[in-house]
Amino acid sequence: CEVYAAPRMATGMQEKQYTPSLLSFFIYNPSFGPREGEEEKKILFYHPCDVEKNEKIRNVGLCEAIVQFTRTFCPTKPAKSLHTQKNRQFFFEPEDNFWIVMVVRNPMIEKPNKDGKPPTIEYQEEEILDTVYGAVLRQCYSMYKLFNGTFGRAMEAGGVELLTQKLEKFFYRYLQTLHLQSCDLLDVFGGISFFPLDKMTYLKIQSFVNRVEESLSLVKYTAFLYNDQLIWSGLEQDDMRILYKYLTTSLFPRHSEPELAGRDSPLRPEVAGNLLHYGRFLTGPANLKDPEAKFRFPKIFVNKEDSYEELHLIVYKAMSAAACFMISASVELTREFCEQLDSLVGPQLTLLASDICEQFNINRRISGPDKEPQFKFIYFNHMNLAEKSTIHMRKTASVSLTSVHPDLMKILGDINCDFARVDEDEEIIVKAMTDYWVVGKKSDQRELYVILNQKNANLIEVNEEVKRLCATQFNNIFFLD
Repeated sequence: CEVYAAPRMATGMQEKQYTPSLLSFFIYNPSFGPREGEEEKKILFYHPCDVEKNEKIRNVGLCEAIVQFTRTFCPTKPAKSLHTQKNRQFFFEPEDNFWIVMVVRNPMIEKPNKDGKPPTIEYQEEEILDTVYGAVLRQCYSMYKLFNGTFGRAMEAGGVELLTQKLEKFFYRYLQTLHLQSCDLLDVFGGISFFPLDKMTYLKIQSFVNRVEESLSLVKYTAFLYNDQLIWSGLEQDDMRILYKYLTTSLFPRHSEPELAGRDSPLRPEVAGNLLHYGRFLTGPANLKDPEAKFRFPKIFVNKEDSYEELHLIVYKAMSAAACFMISASVELTREFCEQLDSLVGPQLTLLASDICEQFNINRRISGPDKEPQFKFIYFNHMNLAEKSTIHMRKTASVSLTSVHPDLMKILGDINCDFARVDEDEEIIVKAMTDYWVVGKKSDQRELYVILNQKNANLIEVNEEVKRLCATQFNNIFFLD
């Protein structure tokens, strides 16, 4: 998935392009091996694991030196990244003295040489955006913390030994899901895609959540999703943001299935007044009828004022609707509880799923056919983390399929960096290669990026087009003109 060849017509020889890739990823604590000869004790996790011991120590030592050196210029803000010709290093200190470092190889072009000489390699040093990969590194920590709590918690519970075990177990799997070649502006935002609903259906969902929380008093928090988009959440924003990322890029793709839609679908007949349903557990028991079924659920940690609480995560799905129920980890979950949840939630969730689907189809018919518009956009709201993109066809764990050229995605990232430097509202318009115009608008915690493909448009026409887009797509959002 890393190499794609771009044929060169002139010479008849091919040059190869290599996308960015992960060279190494390590976690260390400088206070664990302060004396000479003890340097290895600082290293808590190192990927790839087959690197020779002295090289690990050398790489960690180099990072320590860079961090210390940059501290002399700005004690409060240590180094975030180091640019070299072949790679780029990212540093992050999530907890006191714990450092996470990610080294990414720059994209490169391999050009063949005549006369059998080895090919020339050109590194594209400016193609990687610090904001994007810095965000990916912070996300690695957030995801670890969601399932394990802080590094400090593991240290209290079982010292360095327990912490290194947890890091090995988590990052060995997680790093395989990092697809650095398709990271972009959406990673910087880490937003949540919300499902658009009419008031009536939204109220049905709210009353469903209330009924379940009342009947199953163990449930502390609930989140409700449809088609991988969020409708309702009882969690704090930052917790929901990372849980949403886990559900949509890891858990749901592993359980995808052909969906049933609307009233026309052959819902099983009603038997003795009890609607049979399509509900099932995505976490926990695969089959309730199996006498060997295990009633173990993943544990997650969410923020609570000054500390955090540990919860069981129950994800239950019927057709395209998924409900997440979070229950205190101190409670032992039994077969009886799971059967009770299944019989209570299954039928209701099945009906809700077909209601939402029907409503969605009606709305789609009203809004008219989906014809390919002249523009594509990304919208993000910093206040509620709402994100909307018509540039990404789909975003899963392994791919982020964008419908525009990577160079245009880079321009979007550059505009976003400019916006981050200033507090005022502003607008940036860029004439890109070939026929593309790129427009960025920042207004009161909201950002909108539009890509227009109009051959002979001038600045005034582009501005008018973006105004029209704001009027149709964002009619209730105030963008400064």
